[in-house]
Amino acid sequence: MDLKILEIASNTENNKIIRNFTHRSKDKNPICGDEMEISLVVKNDTVMDMGYQCKSCVYCQASVSLLSQKIKNKKLQEIKEFVTSCENIFENTKNDMEKNWKEFLQLFDKKNLSRKECLLLPLRTVLKALKIR
Repeated sequence: MDLKILEIASNTENNKIIRNFTHRSKDKNPICGDEMEISLVVKNDTVMDMGYQCKSCVYCQASVSLLSQKIKNKKLQEIKEFVTSCENIFENTKNDMEKNWKEFLQLFDKKNLSRKECLLLPLRTVLKALKIR
């Protein structure tokens, strides 16, 4: 396992309960059993805060930790475009990820292909919370 994944996962500053959330969702990975709950505060189509709780592997924890840092102050449309681009990231040989999301390339690497569903669970849970498809 890549030490960078452990380092990202160890940042738990947003592993918190948000009581005044505007959007919330729970999801589960049927393949491995990872569980994710995400709460968001959205104002004027912008995510102001995100909290998460999870019972999951280190890959899922790294993904949700990084997402919780990067999602703040982002417009809903930008989040939707990012998550949509990640759905096919393992198949694309050329990646056109926006620069403010580039850190996800450390996680969404072909060497982690077997953990694709774990890595995508937090992103899909955010879309579910925002009711964006």
